[in-house]
Amino acid sequence: MDESGASLEAALRRASALREAGRYAESVTGYREVLARRPALPNAWYNVGWMERRLGRPEAALDAYAEALRHGASGPEEVHLNRGVILLDDLNRVEEALQAFNAALTLNPRFTPALLNVANIHEDRGARKEAEALYARVVEIDPGCWEGLARLANVRSGFRPDDPLLGQLEQALARSDVAPAERASLGFALGRALDSAGDYERAFAAFVAANRASAESAGKARAYNPAAHEQYVDSLIAAFSRVRVRRTATQAPPVFICGMFRSGSTLLEQALAGHPRVTAGGEIPLMPALAAQLAPFPVAMADLADSQLDALATQYRDGVAKLYPGADLVTDKRPDNFLLLGLAKSLFPEARILHTVRDPLDTCLSTFFLHLDHSMAYAKDLAHIGHYFRQYRRLMAHWKTLWPADIHDFDYDTFVRAPRETLEPALRFCGLEWDDRCLAFHERDSNVRTASVWQVREPLYQRSSGRARAYESNIAPLRDALQAFYPPAS
Repeated sequence: MDESGASLEAALRRASALREAGRYAESVTGYREVLARRPALPNAWYNVGWMERRLGRPEAALDAYAEALRHGASGPEEVHLNRGVILLDDLNRVEEALQAFNAALTLNPRFTPALLNVANIHEDRGARKEAEALYARVVEIDPGCWEGLARLANVRSGFRPDDPLLGQLEQALARSDVAPAERASLGFALGRALDSAGDYERAFAAFVAANRASAESAGKARAYNPAAHEQYVDSLIAAFSRVRVRRTATQAPPVFICGMFRSGSTLLEQALAGHPRVTAGGEIPLMPALAAQLAPFPVAMADLADSQLDALATQYRDGVAKLYPGADLVTDKRPDNFLLLGLAKSLFPEARILHTVRDPLDTCLSTFFLHLDHSMAYAKDLAHIGHYFRQYRRLMAHWKTLWPADIHDFDYDTFVRAPRETLEPALRFCGLEWDDRCLAFHERDSNVRTASVWQVREPLYQRSSGRARAYESNIAPLRDALQAFYPPAS
């Protein structure tokens, strides 16, 4: 090896060491310097693509993965898979994502990760039969793909107590070689199926075990800390203790839909999206990303000049425009943006906030029954959910003292009983006239990427209101935590 080759090998080793140390920006720079001299290194391109995504640069990641394919990457189906995930999750380019997943399957028709993603796209579109067939295909190819089995159960509806799929889930959970994360997925699927079958005692036991497995897979470092969360809420209230007066924006104000998870936010967004001016943005990650740029947040807010806030506002608007080019009014429906309303109103003084509310017990119990990301650590324990709910209400009460006219409560339980009477004021709040198509949300062909994907495919129903009554004997810790919201009858 000549001196030039030795120096390239040394540079590659340095870039690799930086990658393993988690210093991605420096590692990408190192890899790109090598690739500028020797571009035919598919593994280096693959590593660049992997890191660019984690650095929040999805377009650069796509380009790097394309170079890896062009230079003959081994296992090209995995490269196509990674491209598909970026196109779907980061850029909302669903058709291109589907093409990438199908390219992977052309190379390897039994590549179950790609099959799972294609099935998930069908599910988002409400194509239940197509999704179910693909999930069944995954389980046929790999009977030990527990995620595939869980998703197969989740896409099914109308379980009977003797349904064979219940037995498959229970047999899988009885194995000793199922990892905690997979055990959690199976357990939540079993709980949902038993709930559908009306076997509430066994369903609750399945949800308890599923949350325990989820907590185990997350590790103690990601456990919920009630005191720390209270301190965070305290810091938000302190940082945003008064209204910051800024010049009025000339563009239409954003509309944020937020509240507790499982409080009806997806249903509201899909109803609004029936209006010809409204595009359902779903859970847009831009506001949390902006908060992450302001570390330590919210303390850093005190030193931001109006020009910096303007730049952040432009960054948000540009991000939304890139996700939904040409859209008129895009709803940003990320429930936990209630934590960031101080930032949202600092950037957009005229922003409209639709706050979804639902019976506290039903909301919290539905949260316990949902397999949420580990970042929502509170969701794994009933008492913790109750504590988190109290802090959420405390913070929302504070926001309402600052912007009482800009926050509209939308009550899920009232909506399912009196749809137009509840929805029409929400439309007016957003500056929109009534449109009958808003109540035909279940008839539209749309992508829905939340746990409510099947609920919004049906006409309105009231069976989720009062859901907690079926579990009354199991939820004493939750009822105790929420007693302040249920004053004794006089």
